[in-house]
Amino acid sequence: MSRTTGVAESLAGWAERFEADDEDLALADRALLDTVSVGLAARDQPILSIVTSLPEVARWAVACHILDFDDLHLPSTTHISTVCVPAALASGGGPRAYLAGAGVMARLGTALGWEHYSRGWHATTTAGALGAAVTAAVAADAPADVIAAAMSLAVPAAGGVQRAFGTDAKSIQVGLAVDAGRRAAGLALAGATADPRAVDEWLRLLGGRPDRVEATDSARPAVPDGLAIKIYPCCYALQRPISALLEAGATSLDPAALRRIVVRTPAGTVAPLVHHRPQTGLEGKFSLEYAVAATLLDGQTGFASFTDEAVRRPAAQRLVQLVEVELSDGGDGLLSGRVEIELHSAGTSTVCDLRLPPGAPQRPPTGPELARKLEDCLSGTGLDPAAITWDSAAALLHHHLPPTAPATSSPTSPT
Repeated sequence: MSRTTGVAESLAGWAERFEADDEDLALADRALLDTVSVGLAARDQPILSIVTSLPEVARWAVACHILDFDDLHLPSTTHISTVCVPAALASGGGPRAYLAGAGVMARLGTALGWEHYSRGWHATTTAGALGAAVTAAVAADAPADVIAAAMSLAVPAAGGVQRAFGTDAKSIQVGLAVDAGRRAAGLALAGATADPRAVDEWLRLLGGRPDRVEATDSARPAVPDGLAIKIYPCCYALQRPISALLEAGATSLDPAALRRIVVRTPAGTVAPLVHHRPQTGLEGKFSLEYAVAATLLDGQTGFASFTDEAVRRPAAQRLVQLVEVELSDGGDGLLSGRVEIELHSAGTSTVCDLRLPPGAPQRPPTGPELARKLEDCLSGTGLDPAAITWDSAAALLHHHLPPTAPATSSPTSPT
């Protein structure tokens, strides 16, 4: 990015010129399959009957995020696909629109930096509104100046905080950001103007630095550093401690015999884990203490481990009380350093230690791991994963998720 070109203009120019290569397309196809499968797994979640007044694109984003099983871009700490897949599908776009929006969202989130996330912002929504705007604009073959205007028009919606974690508000604020981004694109396509330097100002006000935006003249790949795929349906910060316990064979221990559990990890790795004594399934997805308890009780944690009833089990609540968390200084990411877990029973102790969990970009999910996830997500739908394609996915989401409530006096959404 040159010193005379603003962030929005630079990224919009890249998005307009972007052409996917085979590596990009493979990432897009995996993101589509993962995201839509997770969204379909949420089809009976009560929140989807509550948000029926929202436009379909927002409801799709809520569905794809409410289980917290969707992919993550680690450098930006953003759930890119729960934003850009629904935005692409609702706008009639395919993998190129997804990748252009994902690439912009990744670069904006990375420019916002770890400090932005560690201060309590939900980077998926701050960067996501602009990512959705780019996705929808590229799906409409918009020129660079219109893409830049769409980004600027999405700035007022670019908010969201981590205090929402463990409640319905987390997925709802993602849905609102996606809808706002698509509306911004519709306004820009209809001729609305905006100052593209608003994006530079927005970055600075949120603690980011415009000069951190990656040069985009020949930027490759579309999504720098790839995407992490979750193996367990909970916050990404819990993937490593769960995996550490499983890979060390700790589930063979008798949970009732445990008397002390100590977890050591860098402080930054627990930033989103805000619930220490959870009482609901959603809170359990953001609780280090409960993730340890659930793994020791259930082994391979799945959907059944994160219900209200599972979290409130007396055996789980007892183990939660035993967990002591010792944080070392620093950590500028969810996989900084290592996690170490000590399990103490009468006269014996077991140590679990791990650097990278399965599903991390440097440790991609194996075929069986991904197949098990897809099978769990699509159970009861009668769908084969091969049925989820860029041409079919919108119709599948429309068919399987609760319908939109009849419109009343709300304004018409731009198309």
